[in-house]
Amino acid sequence: MTAVPAHLTDRARQWLAQDPDPATRRELEGLLARAESGHPVALADLSDRFAADLEFGTAGLRGALGAGPNRMNRVVVMRAAAGIAAWLGSAGHVVVGYDARHRSADFAEDSAAVLTGAGHRVSLLPRPLPTPVLAHTVRDLGADAGIMVTASHNPPGDNGYKVYVGGTGAAAGAQIVAPVDAEISAAIARTGPVTSLPLGSEWTVLGEEAVERYLAAVTSLPLGTDRDLSVVYTAMHGVGGRLLVRAMERAGFARPAVVAAQFDPDPDFPTVEFPNPEEPGAMDLAFAAGEDAGADLVLANDPDADRLAVAVPGYGLLTGDEVGGLMAEYVLGETSGADRVVAASIVSSVLLAEIARDRGVHYEETLTGFKWLARAGLPGLRPVFAYEEALGYCVGGDGGRPVADKDGIGAALVVAALAARAKRERRTLVDLLDDQARRHGLHLSDQLSVRVEDVSVISEVMRRLRERPPAVFGPLAVTGVEDFAEGLGALAPTDALRFRLEGSVWGRVTLRPSGTEPKLKAYAEVVLDAEGDTGSARAQGRGLLAELMASVAEAVR
Repeated sequence: MTAVPAHLTDRARQWLAQDPDPATRRELEGLLARAESGHPVALADLSDRFAADLEFGTAGLRGALGAGPNRMNRVVVMRAAAGIAAWLGSAGHVVVGYDARHRSADFAEDSAAVLTGAGHRVSLLPRPLPTPVLAHTVRDLGADAGIMVTASHNPPGDNGYKVYVGGTGAAAGAQIVAPVDAEISAAIARTGPVTSLPLGSEWTVLGEEAVERYLAAVTSLPLGTDRDLSVVYTAMHGVGGRLLVRAMERAGFARPAVVAAQFDPDPDFPTVEFPNPEEPGAMDLAFAAGEDAGADLVLANDPDADRLAVAVPGYGLLTGDEVGGLMAEYVLGETSGADRVVAASIVSSVLLAEIARDRGVHYEETLTGFKWLARAGLPGLRPVFAYEEALGYCVGGDGGRPVADKDGIGAALVVAALAARAKRERRTLVDLLDDQARRHGLHLSDQLSVRVEDVSVISEVMRRLRERPPAVFGPLAVTGVEDFAEGLGALAPTDALRFRLEGSVWGRVTLRPSGTEPKLKAYAEVVLDAEGDTGSARAQGRGLLAELMASVAEAVR
């Protein structure tokens, strides 16, 4: 029988002494007892929970729920809130929001108690609400910071904690970037036991005016005048459902038909394996409802409603790059000014750069994540559109943008507006994609994710590909490699590789570790001439892309 190391027992008992949560105390007590009785699985679990602290980065915190410093729980959240309180200094104003995941409301209230105990003013959103409502409210109230308790589209056993900067500038309400993450992390490390933290109770619970002001902002986006459109919508068991319906109706669209089985918030996400519209099977109920209803469009939000999936019945799900290209042309047609800037991340299609060049507006490529995309062109230029292929879109108009972050509800309104305009002309989004392909070439993209148990596997794959880059991916030759590890151009260093490809068509493959999950992600794009038959070009391109992705999958094993 393997004995539990004394240092591990000591750390576990110290944790139990400060944990205010009866549920996680019972969990840890039971786990410790099983480990001390010689259960090897329990010992491995206990060791993992205390092997390290859950890392606080620019994406905040995200991890599995449970007891211990390497899990999401009330102790970890209270320490994070104390770190944010110390980073802010004195007498700051923080807006706190939360979704409907397990423990989100508890974590939000714990944050409010710690922050008010440290002398800060806290405005708590009135109920579980989408992440973009929090991002909007931070800038709307001129708060100093914002906290959103959410794990977005992670599995049901996870939760997370995102931090937003405040102020009054164009980046107000955007997610934090370095060095803020390191400063908060250092402040968290200096925090003692949570039993020593002063706790307050005088926070303000905001009323419905916060929601109304968000709705007023997103319905002021450039939405044209066409409203004849039939939509089927799924909230994917998240918090976006009722707000999306209200936004559509307030903007003048007919009430969308909803997928009832997925409309109400449910932290167990019972109808899907993963609550992510990109995952196979997640959209099946919505696809079936769209076909049955003869809908023009199927829309889906992820659980915290900061992402948007778009499908055309009879055609299928559009990629994030396809939706991004269509939205960009629409927004640029509805706005004006030489100071406009559009942005996409390094893993998104090159199509947006071509659209920007054609329209005479500024284009900026950023690292992945809206913490970077939200700051594109600042200061000096006016952001009107940014997107990344993972179904995230940020839209603005001539009057500014409501949210300096991705927003699945505002994006849904813009997609509905452009689809309604197309319908008036007896056309669909697929027709618009064909038009775009004739103008700019057919851009087809795909991605794959390799989930691992041991994250060191990802580092080893990236090291191997740096040292021995492949000569070919599928039918295309590798003609160049861009390594972002030391920074590239104006971009900060990040762990990513991009391979330029040539052959019968032009292409590229980008690889990077996920920032929120134990995954290695690969993104591929091919570009074909499509001046003639777009259907034939699309079939050819999909065949090439399938070969390319199979080769990439082999290379990252």
